[in-house]
Amino acid sequence: MAKKTTCSITRVDFWSKAKPITISIGNSQLDADPKEFSSGSLGWYAGGKMIVEVEGVRVSVQVGLNLTIVGSKELPKDEEPGEKAAAPAA
Repeated sequence: MAKKTTCSITRVDFWSKAKPITISIGNSQLDADPKEFSSGSLGWYAGGKMIVEVEGVRVSVQVGLNLTIVGSKELPKDEEPGEKAAAPAA
């Protein structure tokens, strides 16, 4: 069985520091924005339509691109963006 990969960033650090990523496909560009997927994983998502040329014929394509941080689904969800960690109980 493959060794499980651990995530090297916290949810708070991801939300406070992650920036959009520009993706180039052929001559077109899309911006992938930081996102939390329905699975709980963190990463970036880009979507849209663009034109791709196939032997001189221009075709419209739909793009959906997920960039998922490996191991991020297992990160604790106890701290949301902008929240401070709860103080330990006395």
